[in-house]
Amino acid sequence: MKSICVIGSLNIDLVMEAPKLPIIGETIMGHDFMTTQGGKGANQAVAAARLGSHVEMIGCIGDDLFGQQLLSNLIENHVDVSGIRTISGVSSGIATITIVDGNNCIIVAPGANGYVTPALIMAHENTMKNSALAILQLEIPLESIIKAIEIAKKHGVKVLLNPAPAKYLPDELLSQIDILTPNETECESLTGIKIVTIDDAKAAVGFLMKKGIPQVLITLGKHGVVYNNGEEIKHKLPPAIDVVDTTAAGDSFTAAIAVKLVAGHSIDEAVAFANVVATLTVSKKGAQKSLPTIDEVNCFVCEIDKHTLH
Repeated sequence: MKSICVIGSLNIDLVMEAPKLPIIGETIMGHDFMTTQGGKGANQAVAAARLGSHVEMIGCIGDDLFGQQLLSNLIENHVDVSGIRTISGVSSGIATITIVDGNNCIIVAPGANGYVTPALIMAHENTMKNSALAILQLEIPLESIIKAIEIAKKHGVKVLLNPAPAKYLPDELLSQIDILTPNETECESLTGIKIVTIDDAKAAVGFLMKKGIPQVLITLGKHGVVYNNGEEIKHKLPPAIDVVDTTAAGDSFTAAIAVKLVAGHSIDEAVAFANVVATLTVSKKGAQKSLPTIDEVNCFVCEIDKHTLH
């Protein structure tokens, strides 16, 4: 079975809940602080592995305690870490996450993630060559993302880009992407279309398809996903659930799409599966702590089916 290759960031998340976001000069009291493993790259790698795929990751950690924790966590989740490099004298990536009413605000200090260079990508060309799909995000240097896409295309490997955090990307890069999974904010950065309604999202899908991207999926939080399936642009709602923490919801959705497409499923089947995975993710606190296993997903689907039948 060919693997999924994730090229991206590894962070330690410092998470706190708060009643509101402070204004400049204000101090407020938070609660429920926790430290957990994160980074969009690592989240997507762990999510895909927990869903049953063989996953290899390319990235960098610092030579600190956080780096050791990040590496150990990948190994515990059965992610191949032969592509992880430790950078001497540099801190691991850090993200501070504040959660207010289940929604998050994030500040990232990239640290070692900034050392994911084109040379590092080239050193692991064989890993990419033997993969079915390469997953990328935007928490590593853009020149490294361009190099990874170049290598993937050289070997006929499909590229999935989760364009987070939001930033403008040139058309020549977008046209090399096979699958794109932005949220509303990221989509506006790419298209200039402010997404307020489902029709706005459908227009944005059409806009991005005209840029040469075959498969576009725009995630809309509790409003689901808008995507194209080769025949039409569709809207699919997720199962209803009480939202606890939206951290890593987009990462788990992206990973789930990758897992199903690599396994040969249709995009409609992949979206149905990914909606369930993202729903389970937001029902728990934390980034990787909240990522479901394939058994948890199957149990949840069985419960949905039972209620549907009755």
